[in-house]
Amino acid sequence: MRKETFRPSPTALLNPRCDASFKAMFTLDTEESNAALKDFISTILDRPVETVQLMPNEPAVDVLDESQMSFDVSVKFNDGEMVDIEMQSRLQNYDYAARAEIQVARLLASMNKKGDNWNTSAAFQISVLNFEFDKDDDSALSWYSMRRKDGEKLSGRLNVVFFDLVKVHALLGKPVEELSKLEKWGLFLSYADDERYSQYIDGLIKSEEGIMNAKSSLCTVSQDEINWVRQNSIFIAQRDRNTIMQNAVKQGLEQGLKQGLEQGLRQKAVEVAKKMLSMNICDAEKIAEATGLSVAEVESIAEQG
Repeated sequence: MRKETFRPSPTALLNPRCDASFKAMFTLDTEESNAALKDFISTILDRPVETVQLMPNEPAVDVLDESQMSFDVSVKFNDGEMVDIEMQSRLQNYDYAARAEIQVARLLASMNKKGDNWNTSAAFQISVLNFEFDKDDDSALSWYSMRRKDGEKLSGRLNVVFFDLVKVHALLGKPVEELSKLEKWGLFLSYADDERYSQYIDGLIKSEEGIMNAKSSLCTVSQDEINWVRQNSIFIAQRDRNTIMQNAVKQGLEQGLKQGLEQGLRQKAVEVAKKMLSMNICDAEKIAEATGLSVAEVESIAEQG
């Protein structure tokens, strides 16, 4: 008898466009994961990457409110330069330009400790977007830095890079040998979890060692039930948030929007916790981690049956 699971099938892969799954794939403590991360960064920045060091960053603040999450991958190069990689799974642009600028400014400031001189290394904010940031730009990769009006670069310390996955969707089905490495990465991230295109994506994966390592790492993290629970919780939170906001707008309930959002998301968290308890797949601490509830709340739900 097959144990009940959030994984839809024994061969299903996590969605790499989900913040948590994206991070899990690139930060697993394996050679494949590390090699995939180096290859991805190298492809985005168009520079060789020999060694990278994963840096600690803030964990998820609250799974119930994914807008508060920090599922970034923070990396330090062997030359001291730092990169923050973020997957934006939302299908919308919510003033993301300002957010990215603030993120990279914080990263650069953290590199220049009090007492240091101004000869700091560069900082990069790489954002993988699941929405079109600039509909007038056909390029999948956009690179921004501080420049004069005539185009002269200032110091090159602040760098914001957007990788727009939507821009590569039209390439699905194109002969693999005609795709650039960046386009292959974009198609892999966009369709790795979609079994309808598995044959095409498998051919694409075999053409690039870095993406092959990413697929191997994604397969590994997809074996862990807690990753499916976390991904499921995030997607439920996103759908509930969108539905509540849409209903509030339709009904003109601006005053009750925040309260309805919080109540709806909390109820879903309780339902997920009950499901996990009935499945007996992990302890209260892991359930609390996945749902955003406290350990005490999970234990109370368990006692209530």
